[in-house]
Amino acid sequence: MVKITKKAAFAAMIMSSMVAVSACGNSSSTEPTSSGAPTSDSKATAAAGEKVTITYAGWKLDTMTDVIKEFQTSHPNIEVKLENTPYKQYFTKLETSAQGGTMPDVLWMNGPNFIKYAENGMLRDLSDNIKKDQVDLNNYPTSLISLYSLGGKNYGIPKDYDTIGLWYNKKLFDEKGVSYPDATWDWNKLTEAAKKLTDTSKGIYGFAAPMMNQEDYYNTILQAGGSIISDDHKKSGFDQPEAIEGLKFLTDLIQVHKVSPTLAQMTETAPSDLFTSGKLAMYFDGSWAAFTINQSADMKNNADVAPLPKGKKQGVVIHGLGNVISANSKHPKEAWEFVKFLGSKQAAEVAAKQGGAIPAYKGSETAWLATFPQYHAKAFIDMTEYATPYPVSKNTSVWTTYETGILKNAWTGDKSVADAAKELGAKMNQALAAEK
Repeated sequence: MVKITKKAAFAAMIMSSMVAVSACGNSSSTEPTSSGAPTSDSKATAAAGEKVTITYAGWKLDTMTDVIKEFQTSHPNIEVKLENTPYKQYFTKLETSAQGGTMPDVLWMNGPNFIKYAENGMLRDLSDNIKKDQVDLNNYPTSLISLYSLGGKNYGIPKDYDTIGLWYNKKLFDEKGVSYPDATWDWNKLTEAAKKLTDTSKGIYGFAAPMMNQEDYYNTILQAGGSIISDDHKKSGFDQPEAIEGLKFLTDLIQVHKVSPTLAQMTETAPSDLFTSGKLAMYFDGSWAAFTINQSADMKNNADVAPLPKGKKQGVVIHGLGNVISANSKHPKEAWEFVKFLGSKQAAEVAAKQGGAIPAYKGSETAWLATFPQYHAKAFIDMTEYATPYPVSKNTSVWTTYETGILKNAWTGDKSVADAAKELGAKMNQALAAEK
């Protein structure tokens, strides 16, 4: 009998995922793999006084430079080498390093990819470290602790969180005499305002309705009273009437009300770029956008943000990154010291001042807010009261690829929203069934 190792089994899963993804015309979202079990602390710990270099991977690591300086000041024997990769290439690069057994010591992890990496032995179980050093997990949102836990084990310390808001251009609103958005807005108010703000003769649109999940249609599905995936992660919600209603609200803004650029236009020029160039009055974007918008000389003081409008109810997706350690890190003790520091109130407040993201450490949000005093950025924090965790399953990338391949037909008008949603629901249910 041939013994099948975990690495071989996981490699097989990579191949099956590649087939599923390729069926939608996109083979970039293949499943990552790894080799090796956690290295014992006793063997991997550097000798006393010896300087150790650990690698830290993520995207937008320029927002963490001050935090790293603080850490290295208090830990002079640990040097942190940054591996900064653009988000679009990050998980592809991580997959390659995982297959070669060269994953970074410490890295950013997101919800859609966490289960794959943790379940297949690529991330270090931090439960004992957390218990030994008495790290209080109550200092972080419960939803984020759950997001980076599996089988009763903790694999990550929450870094930050994000929700989605309605960003708007005050200058365009003022020119048309339209009142600014606020917490009372619903879909009808947004639509009516977008009609008044649209001026195609100047290339200006009132709203952008791109085919983006976290930023757009996940939220409108929730606002319509629907869901993306069942609580037990076994069934799709896309084929339900509420989800269809949430999707149709966005496509109607393009095809019926004509207040949004087309999918082709938004593929050529992203809504965020249209916004900072003054060609877009409103769009949905995350709390992370505050950092980018604040860098724009033209938009820094012309932009503001409000809570997402209501459909049948209020709804918004919450997500957050976690700092995790590679299972085959050669320096697990030093990596843990770094992760523990990254999860501290001190690190959260320092990072918040750089404005990259809302820190996950409770009470540190005020430092982030102070970075953007000109925006009503507290809306992102207030929305956590009714936020829904980002939808994930074991192989999230398989069915999110189906989203891209199928929903584009509804966004272009080549297929009805109902037909596309039902097709997506069926394909997603097949993918979820295959995860067992």
